[in-house]
Amino acid sequence: MLKSLHIGRYVSDPKDLRDLSGFLRAIGFDAAAGEGERSATLSAPLALLSLNSLAKEYPAEVRERLKDVNRLLVVEVTNPDAVFEIAEKRKFKVLSDTTNPKTNQRSFSLELPGEIVLTIKGGFVEDERAIEGQLNAAGKRFAIVVSRFNSFITERLLQGVLDGLRRAGADNKDITVIRVPGSFEIPSAARTLAETRKYDAVICIGCLLRGDTAHYDVIVNEVTRGIGQSAQETGVPHAFGVLTCDTLEQAIDRAGLKMGNKGFEAALAAVEMANLKAGLRSQVSGVRKSKTTAGSRKRKAHS
Repeated sequence: MLKSLHIGRYVSDPKDLRDLSGFLRAIGFDAAAGEGERSATLSAPLALLSLNSLAKEYPAEVRERLKDVNRLLVVEVTNPDAVFEIAEKRKFKVLSDTTNPKTNQRSFSLELPGEIVLTIKGGFVEDERAIEGQLNAAGKRFAIVVSRFNSFITERLLQGVLDGLRRAGADNKDITVIRVPGSFEIPSAARTLAETRKYDAVICIGCLLRGDTAHYDVIVNEVTRGIGQSAQETGVPHAFGVLTCDTLEQAIDRAGLKMGNKGFEAALAAVEMANLKAGLRSQVSGVRKSKTTAGSRKRKAHS
């Protein structure tokens, strides 16, 4: 019968609300409803109701702040280190920070705007069966398709891409930059580049800002569909670095300010996928080779 659980937290200053909502969205929460001056509703993949007592294992400073339960939020994440870096950039106060030596699970508490106390728990769970691409761009070739429209944003994203590729070990001679008029032209150029088979990955960079007409929604859908279709039909990994924002301020935040640089993130995704594809290809080749060898042995045994 239970459909959902909604727990509210209250802050008195609208600026605190914006800062708190922005941080939670930065670490992975999704906006479930429109955000205004008075409220913001966020959703998470899995919601749990946690009932806790202020046990002695909590540091004294944390226990003091948790006397008012309305302040407490507990969030479990896969990468607490990344959340900690985001919190540091926003200069949030760290109340406690511990790591379990047996499980390597990290737990830390932050004091957020509006006197909210956020406890972050979690850590990577290693899976020996998992196959992952390495962040090593050495020897790999990359094509970057960047839109000239909204160049104030796309040039910042491009610098983020170049920074990410170089940090991962890519050589300048293995990086090709292609400029197109706007985001709508990105899929066509990306597909042409992918079909040459000269590149291990294609990185698509653009910026679309919502206007007063339906033009934005049409272009967003076509660009997304076109890039995805190009990647699937050519088999060459495509990294999606096209910003789709309601306002210029949101785009600026994602081009090197509060939300990081999405171009840098797209570059790392391209590097990882290029290596993953190479790894999967070699694995498939090994399976086929073993099947062929086994088949030859069977034929010899029957002859």
